[in-house]
Amino acid sequence: QVQLAESGGGLVQPGESLRLSCTSSSELFSIQPMAWYRQVPETRREWIAGITAGDSIDYADSVKGRFTISRDNRKATVYLQMNSLEPEDTAVYYCNRDSRFGATFPSWGQGTQVTVSS
Repeated sequence: QVQLAESGGGLVQPGESLRLSCTSSSELFSIQPMAWYRQVPETRREWIAGITAGDSIDYADSVKGRFTISRDNRKATVYLQMNSLEPEDTAVYYCNRDSRFGATFPSWGQGTQVTVSS
């Protein structure tokens, strides 16, 4: 079973930046489309950014122009650079296989909490 481990969250002020990392145990990481999601308590998990094996990238409108997704296949890691953070970005952030291209891995990581507050 694939294991995912997110890290890099924290408490920041509006306008500041964070870089999240997610490492996958999948041996097929390099050919899998990956994505970042986020979830606020009592709401559905939201897809926010995706990157294919060929580095085709897309973003949700809510983060476009502020967030950048990237991947390092040698490290089986996907990153999310988050700039100009807003209080509305406060959530738990997760990575997983990109749901736009099929099922996600059944097991999600613990996520990493991002809190944007002055």
